Amino acid sequence: MLKALITRFVRLLLSPWRRSKRRRYADPEAKTLQHRELPNEQYLPVVARYIAAGESAVISVKGFSMRPFLEHCRDKVKLSPWTELHVGDAILAEISQGHFVLHRIIAIDGHRLTLMGDGNVRGVEHCTLADVRGLVTQYIRPGGHVIMASDPQLCRKIRCWRRLLPIRRLLLFIYKATI
Repeated sequence: MLKALITRFVRLLLSPWRRSKRRRYADPEAKTLQHRELPNEQYLPVVARYIAAGESAVISVKGFSMRPFLEHCRDKVKLSPWTELHVGDAILAEISQGHFVLHRIIAIDGHRLTLMGDGNVRGVEHCTLADVRGLVTQYIRPGGHVIMASDPQLCRKIRCWRRLLPIRRLLLFIYKATI
């Protein structure tokens, strides 16, 4: 009950600002295009095969675990084959048979990787280098705006966000209240 009360208060407080900053994305062709969504269990193995063959693939982001950098059904990412991985890279990994996650590397220990979503406050996944299916090389926003994953400004924001893990729950609460 207290959380709901605080949420309403924050939204009421920020509502004029939210209305002025709200983005409107209108695609005139959106009404004529047919959108078909496949379950990740069917779609992502095909994407992984393309990447293993040396191709790149663009996928829509589903889920909220990569907030605030990637938003559910709004953003897309370009996945490419990888040669070298670093802490802070976002990757598509198959953590168990048929179960894929798009999360960020928080630790590398030899061939073992520890992953965590930007929107997660606890809980990590573990995989090996062999489980990595693709590396995020571009973040694609609505309207076609592309941000390279190697962009220095984005990398600084990601490093700062990792350091804010102790207060991430509060920051995500404020972020959700303002979008």
